[in-house]
Amino acid sequence: MSERNVPNADRRYAAAVPEVPDRPQAPTGRLTDRRGRRLHDLRISVTDRCNFRCTYCMPKAVFGTDYAFLPQASLLTFEEITRLARVFAAHGVEKLRLTGGEPLVRRDVERLIGMLAAVTTPNGVPLDLTLTTNGSLLARKARALREVGLQRVTVSLDALDDKIFRAMNDVDFPVADVLAGIDAAEAAGLQPIKINMVVKRGVNDHEIVPMARHFRGSGRILRFIEFMDVGASNGWRMNDVVPSAEIARRIGEVFPIEPVEPNYQGEVAERWRYLDGQGEVGLISSVTQPFCGGCTRARLSTEGKLFTCLFATAGKDLRALLRGGFDDAQIAAAIGAIWSVRDDRYSELRSAATTGLRKIEMSYIGG
Repeated sequence: MSERNVPNADRRYAAAVPEVPDRPQAPTGRLTDRRGRRLHDLRISVTDRCNFRCTYCMPKAVFGTDYAFLPQASLLTFEEITRLARVFAAHGVEKLRLTGGEPLVRRDVERLIGMLAAVTTPNGVPLDLTLTTNGSLLARKARALREVGLQRVTVSLDALDDKIFRAMNDVDFPVADVLAGIDAAEAAGLQPIKINMVVKRGVNDHEIVPMARHFRGSGRILRFIEFMDVGASNGWRMNDVVPSAEIARRIGEVFPIEPVEPNYQGEVAERWRYLDGQGEVGLISSVTQPFCGGCTRARLSTEGKLFTCLFATAGKDLRALLRGGFDDAQIAAAIGAIWSVRDDRYSELRSAATTGLRKIEMSYIGG
């Protein structure tokens, strides 16, 4: 693979060092951007590595055996992640989600979870602490994760058909092992469990109804995600997208459903419940029904770069502040300045005007 296709880890993506105000003001516990969207959720990528090579996220053609992943020294330490989590909590963040890559491949991640479980809001309320995983290591780790303070998990599962699933993860991993991990998570008390299915036309869209059939009545919430143009390596085309409206129609023809009010402002999944009371499904429609107007999420990369949009082209280097001797008040002020001028709305603008942007890969920024 050429040097051009394997970026040097030290210059993986553009990121400026944030400006630190001369006279930092204490966080108010509620931070809003230019569109009035508050900062509520922080997604933390703990590794850019993954043991799967899902074709829509980390295709082998790009992430091959010679791909240059970030060196250990570039990664935020657990202490640095926890410090930033406290600063974000002071700004009003109430929910932390650990992502990757595959977060469970980060060595000793249980220790980090234990540290984050002790972080609270300014009022002393523990944060909502959850994790997104491909489920491959859940059967082995679920109980330990719960014991150190993890509350819930979201598991990515794109098909029940074993042949299709193995082809999509592209490492020949069996679906039965992911299902066993989901069972282990439930037994350990990591509930409610959410299941995420990325739907790609002609690849796994015929699994929509079988997935709905399998999980309805189980207490596990299945969510269907439109195939998105995150990064530049997944070969995204609009023709590959199965609109959420079509997904709802397909399910409703077999199992009648009706829309439900969101659980909270800024919830990305549109909720639908089965009329017979057998639970609900979610539809995440970033492509056909953008929800930029209610987006309350910030993203922290593995090496400490802050991104204010999943489709960002650049971030702000918080690691430079952490390792540059700045105190918490100064870092909080820098974060406040970044969020206060945020006006991201990529999905609302998605058109020919956004084609060709060098967006951040999902495996780096976290899903």
